[in-house]
Amino acid sequence: MSGRRVLVTGGAGLIGSRLAAALVDDGHDVVAVDDLSAGDADRVPAGATLVEADVRDAGSLAAVLDGSIDRVYHLAADSDVDTDDRRGQVEANTAMTYNVLERAAAVGVDELAFTSSSTVYGEAPMPTPEDYAPLEPISEYGAAKLAEEALVSTYAHSYGVTARTFRFANVVGPGQRGNVIADFVEKLRADPGRLEILGDGRQEKSYMYVDDCVAAMRHVLDAAAAPLVTVNLGSRTTTSVRRVADIVSDVLGVDPAHEFTGGDRGWTGDVPRMRLSVERLAGMGFEPPGSSDAAVRRATEALADEI
Repeated sequence: MSGRRVLVTGGAGLIGSRLAAALVDDGHDVVAVDDLSAGDADRVPAGATLVEADVRDAGSLAAVLDGSIDRVYHLAADSDVDTDDRRGQVEANTAMTYNVLERAAAVGVDELAFTSSSTVYGEAPMPTPEDYAPLEPISEYGAAKLAEEALVSTYAHSYGVTARTFRFANVVGPGQRGNVIADFVEKLRADPGRLEILGDGRQEKSYMYVDDCVAAMRHVLDAAAAPLVTVNLGSRTTTSVRRVADIVSDVLGVDPAHEFTGGDRGWTGDVPRMRLSVERLAGMGFEPPGSSDAAVRRATEALADEI
């Protein structure tokens, strides 16, 4: 695929903006759609067209998703797993995905890349393969992503859409806010002698640097052949929250006392331990580079220059 017109929803976000930049570099005509509620217009690369629009609104989406688009990368989402508006999050995410699918099918756009999440698995044995069942999410965010995957499956099997669904581990990188790394950097900037850690700090998850995530997505899009393919994206290792605290402290050059809020998870719906199987990804010819520790350190170094 070269020199085609593509639409990236959530194109001003962490992953969407880096994906848009890679697509521009490859000579594609990129339209980035974002309502800028969480994204940053400055992230959108030169050469891409930014359209400020809310994908929840079918009319706004129709103005940018027409028959001139060759492929849609649907990344737009309310991804706050600790939201106070749980109903609103479910309704927003499912509405966005349904709008994208409905409009794409209506105008004959038959290629879709959809970003899902490891949260669809719930508290599953590790490493968790794509065919693990039953899928039992424990958060509204995970439940919404699972419902969205069902919609994608429906359009792939019944309406001729070729779909690639990506279940992400924790994707980290520059400009990010609201995740554990940025939270620790912000707390230590305010008080380098003390660090509050949600839960008991033993939560253990897989982290992937944003550029590696984008590279993996693009590889799968070129390698997969079936009408519907679901692929985990993550690393082969995990990092505990306590280890994240140590890495962030090391990068910032501080040695804080740790204070734990207690319990085995940071918030209701938090999956305390997660590592995805990446054997399907590796079998398609892409070996996830680096470790979770390396991804955390790389993201911390970027965030330390911003916060």
